Amino acid sequence: MKSNLLTSLYVFMLAAFIGFEVIKRITPLLHTPLMSLTNALDAIAVVGAIILAGEHKKHTAPFWARLRIVSATSNIVGGFLITDAC
Repeated sequence: MKSNLLTSLYVFMLAAFIGFEVIKRITPLLHTPLMSLTNALDAIAVVGAIILAGEHKKHTAPFWARLRIVSATSNIVGGFLITDAC
């Protein structure tokens, strides 16, 4: 169990570092199309989370769905703010 957690944390940190380095090298001209794509994907995630929040299959599902709604919505708003600033 502890090994799985450490492996997962290692993969997460490595993916975050590589993702940061890849995104850092993208020219500002490409930010708008990339952010519009991620905003569209996050909008789909928000709709799915709203559907999940409406279902009461498990006790923790509404909590995680609300958390996903907040995080995806903040990502959408942040995307619009970033592309508007460029």
